[in-house]
Amino acid sequence: MAKTTHSDRLLKYFKEYGKITSLQAIQDLGNTRLSATIHTLRKREGYAIYTDMVEVSNRFGGTTQIAQYTIEKNPLTGELVKYNF
Repeated sequence: MAKTTHSDRLLKYFKEYGKITSLQAIQDLGNTRLSATIHTLRKREGYAIYTDMVEVSNRFGGTTQIAQYTIEKNPLTGELVKYNF
């Protein structure tokens, strides 16, 4: 059986949920280096993945900003958009 990579698991997650944060990647995918996987999918594979900074509450009662990654999907088919360079 072929080994499932971080990229494979992340693409499956994107298809189901459309967006992800580092904490979700650790909890749901076991991926502690989400930004590296995102870089691979963007630069090597050509996927249209965008970064938005979102404000969240922290454990000290304040707020902080984290990166939330979103992938572009074809609105008609739901397929993930991949650019051919």
